[in-house]
Amino acid sequence: MAVSNPYQAYQENSVLTASPGDLTLMLYNGCLKFLNLAKKAIGGNNITEKNTNLQKAQNIINELMVTLNMDIEISKQMMALYDFVRIKLIEANVKNDLAALEEAESIMIEFRDTWKEVIKLNRQQTYTKDGQV
Repeated sequence: MAVSNPYQAYQENSVLTASPGDLTLMLYNGCLKFLNLAKKAIGGNNITEKNTNLQKAQNIINELMVTLNMDIEISKQMMALYDFVRIKLIEANVKNDLAALEEAESIMIEFRDTWKEVIKLNRQQTYTKDGQV
């Protein structure tokens, strides 16, 4: 059976085989992609596109919120920040507020960059522990 869209097949396979840490990173990157598209839509006065992309970003934030393990203390702090970002995205959508969108974006960039570093350190520790330097 021939694959009709190899890129889509690759993307689906990437998600299906990703580790939980990599999936979280994909969520952060996806959220940032949608925020960037929403920012461009606000600049171009494209209300429909802005709304669509901000809703996609909000859906990702919601997913990040429901997957937090609230038994871990830092999760409570992350939940508050995610909620703040979610509120800023709603504000950006309702008021076409670029400043609110950029505030949410800066927080998500920090989350993404920190998560990338966590994955990197975790992999270094795993390979060092297994004797593979």
